[in-house]
Amino acid sequence: MKKRFIAFLLSSSAFYTQANTCDNLPNYQELTRALKSVVATTSHEANGGLELNMWGTIVARDGSVCVVTKTGENFGDQWPGSRVISAQKANTANAFSLPELSLSTANLWKATQPGGSLFGLQFSNPVNSKLAFKGKSKYFGQKNDPMVSHRIGGLNVFGGGLALYNNQGEIIGGLGVSGDTSCADHNIAWKTRHALKLDYVPKGVSNTGDDNIIYDIDNGFSHVNCGNGEQQIADNLPNSFPLSKRK
Repeated sequence: MKKRFIAFLLSSSAFYTQANTCDNLPNYQELTRALKSVVATTSHEANGGLELNMWGTIVARDGSVCVVTKTGENFGDQWPGSRVISAQKANTANAFSLPELSLSTANLWKATQPGGSLFGLQFSNPVNSKLAFKGKSKYFGQKNDPMVSHRIGGLNVFGGGLALYNNQGEIIGGLGVSGDTSCADHNIAWKTRHALKLDYVPKGVSNTGDDNIIYDIDNGFSHVNCGNGEQQIADNLPNSFPLSKRK
């Protein structure tokens, strides 16, 4: 009887941990508000690129989707295909960042090109398409988006994904945004993370020691320049939207 009771406690504890992986992350309203506060269609912010509506997704540290949202009123007001891409970006940033090193999805672009040090990485964790595309489209980007609570996987190796670090410096998940050029997506993700106050980044591979996008093509973690004014904004992000520092 005692053994069965202990087994029950252990299984209950495991269930509780799994069920609460999103508890320390922003909820639907918080992510929606943060995303809308930095996108040109719903604010006065400029990000370069095409200045379109966006999708945003947050995953927990175990890869479970916690929140999916959008800035447009209807799911078709932003590129429908970018919904799943935003989840892939969140998953990628979370999956390849560590407590002491943050890698943005933008940092993976050059490294995953043919001949790059990480070539093939983008094929290693495919999307679970049955989970990613299930459900009715009217729920896409809503509080009850069908991807929520599932690990859909997938890797994406261009701008728009960032790891999330709380004020203790702990990595607690990932943020992905999609709906514009990949360079603009990075700018929007950076500003959104800042608005959420989850940018206590320990260090990164950029020249400024963070996970900002790198446009120096000779750098092994660089990203292609999309050529629509995104670089100037990105270069100033560490100053205009500085990372939070632990006290």
